[in-house]
Amino acid sequence: MTLFGDGLEAAVQKAFTRPAPKSAPARMRYLVRQLKGTKQVAQLLRVSQRTIERYVKDQIKKPRPDLAARLEREVNKRWQPQIRARARQTAATTGGIVIDTRARIGYTAPVGSTDDARVRHLTVALPPQYAARLFDAQQAGAGDQQLQRIAAEGLKEVYFQDSGRRAGSLEEVRLTDVEHVEFEL
Repeated sequence: MTLFGDGLEAAVQKAFTRPAPKSAPARMRYLVRQLKGTKQVAQLLRVSQRTIERYVKDQIKKPRPDLAARLEREVNKRWQPQIRARARQTAATTGGIVIDTRARIGYTAPVGSTDDARVRHLTVALPPQYAARLFDAQQAGAGDQQLQRIAAEGLKEVYFQDSGRRAGSLEEVRLTDVEHVEFEL
């Protein structure tokens, strides 16, 4: 499970204007339309082409749990791509992104200051450039560690340094032991 990647994806899905199909046959029909054939859907979901045809004709209605999870993931990945792109673009150019996290947050600072990491619950609005960096890294296939570092840089600038008004000697902020993270566009 990628905590930061899934959190970003959930934030984008909140922008959807219509709900994704719920039933397995409706989801199969959607995938068949998107991929233009039952053969491609069968390869994608790792089942037989005949199984896909049965779902499309409503002969099978309830998939096995592993197939249901794959089906839901693939439909959500393809659902409303223009709305998804517009939400990311808005966050990356004008809106920014809000991060709500509970994690152990520490920092590297000059000698004489307390830099012990402690558990903090923060809700911080990050500027659009951090939203753009997060989405670009996610699109490039970045792992959770890299997304976490980008979020930590944003927290350093906005929360700890208050956009350059304080803690100018702060070098690095570390996010560890993340209990939860949520994003909102």
